[in-house]
Amino acid sequence: MMDELELLKKDWQKKDEHLPKLSYDEIHTMIWKKSSSIVKWIFYISIIEFIIPHLLYLIPSMRNSSLDIVENLGLGKVFLVVSIIQYLVVFYFIYQFYKRYREISVLDSAKKLTSKILRTRKTVKHYVFFSLSMVLVGFAIWVVGIYFSDNVIESLNLQGNFDGMSAEKVKFTIMAVFAVCGVLITALFGGIYFLLYGLLTRKLRKNFRELQKLEL
Repeated sequence: MMDELELLKKDWQKKDEHLPKLSYDEIHTMIWKKSSSIVKWIFYISIIEFIIPHLLYLIPSMRNSSLDIVENLGLGKVFLVVSIIQYLVVFYFIYQFYKRYREISVLDSAKKLTSKILRTRKTVKHYVFFSLSMVLVGFAIWVVGIYFSDNVIESLNLQGNFDGMSAEKVKFTIMAVFAVCGVLITALFGGIYFLLYGLLTRKLRKNFRELQKLEL
């Protein structure tokens, strides 16, 4: 089914006698409303994305075991510093998304609306890049912590039979597993970001192009 905006745009361009005549301002207003709705969803998704992982820490067993492992590896202070930096940057981006939504919810000229759409898409790209980078940084910290651990099996509270394996072999095997998991999880998150934010930014790009055509 043809997109409603596309249908109305063609009506404005071709002035089809069988469709109601729409002015430049009416089509511009429709693009503005769609863009405002998209940016609002970007803001909502960023908040949901921040909240959901923290719900896992409400489970006592998961929270306690994670904290114990971090302390056993001597990574408590490192993760504390990284977490503070991450929270500050994430809150900054959430504020930026809210700010972009407030900006784009005010009806402006096509030129100003185009500029705001470009700023929003750039902010989303920076946020996705930062989020994926933090996933890799987190796994890199784990790998370094394991490397410097004196007894990685005890530190990670591992259960299993490691007879016949030297301590170094166990350590490097676990490091390799964490490294591979880091790459795979980052790729998985990248795919999720592509589906969520990518879909929304593509719609913004489409609106941007529609505005450019209206300006011709």
